[in-house]
Amino acid sequence: MSAADIQAHETMEHSFASATILLLLITDPLGNIPIFVNALKAVAAERRARVILREVLIAFGVLLAFMFAGQAFLRAMNLSEVSLQIGGALVLFLIALRMVFPPAPLVSPETEHEPLIVPLAIPALAGPSALATVLLLVSQAPERRLEWIAALCVTMAVCAVVLLSAERLQRVVGARVINAFERLMGLILVSISVEMLIRGIKTLAQTWPA
Repeated sequence: MSAADIQAHETMEHSFASATILLLLITDPLGNIPIFVNALKAVAAERRARVILREVLIAFGVLLAFMFAGQAFLRAMNLSEVSLQIGGALVLFLIALRMVFPPAPLVSPETEHEPLIVPLAIPALAGPSALATVLLLVSQAPERRLEWIAALCVTMAVCAVVLLSAERLQRVVGARVINAFERLMGLILVSISVEMLIRGIKTLAQTWPA
């Protein structure tokens, strides 16, 4: 199998649906509910929805910019797509382990002022793992950039809906149920990261000079 064949095979691995699910797992709106609720305690109730929408839009803008600048970044850093795939898989695996076995309660310190960009837009939504994921999607299939943008739009819309309902969900469902969903999503993400790692290693083995 030639390098071109391998690359063509790799670019078909992600569909619109799988990319959307992957982005939702990475941005983790359910896991971010305690962070948003705690960070917005000092914000007037009538302004909270506005702040949440603003932070989601900022995160969307950062991830969208990374989608367009991703390939230039790869060229500037002299990184191969295989190394990005293997490195991204390892990062996702570590993120997934923290979702399954959180080292501490997933709550940010209370702030006395209205949060801006940090910590809600970055790194809660547009963190290093989300940036690496959009970069990986675009680098593998740049001709499908519009599809990845659509997946990102759906992801950010779901994040906005979930986070706008954060306080109500936390009251109705309870923290224990939210934590259970967080661990379930972590298990799914572990499987995705392992599969990405296996594909990356296979690609590396097939392209490695004899």
